[in-house]
Amino acid sequence: MSNNDNKKPGKQLNNYVKFSGIAFQMIAIICLFAFFGVWLDGKFPNNFSAYTLIFSLLGVALAMYFVIKQVTNMNK
Repeated sequence: MSNNDNKKPGKQLNNYVKFSGIAFQMIAIICLFAFFGVWLDGKFPNNFSAYTLIFSLLGVALAMYFVIKQVTNMNK
């Protein structure tokens, strides 16, 4: 076995840990923004739950930005 064969399982496990961390970060960002939207809808009621919708979508967009940024940094 060469030295490169020994590093592959550890590197692969390290990538799984990084990607699962990214998933938890996405969940946290989206939930935080959604809960803030729900709180705003409770404070300032409206017919369409507009704050929840706006902040949930904003959270998804921000989470996707961070995922793309982290994945491109991993490839460097």
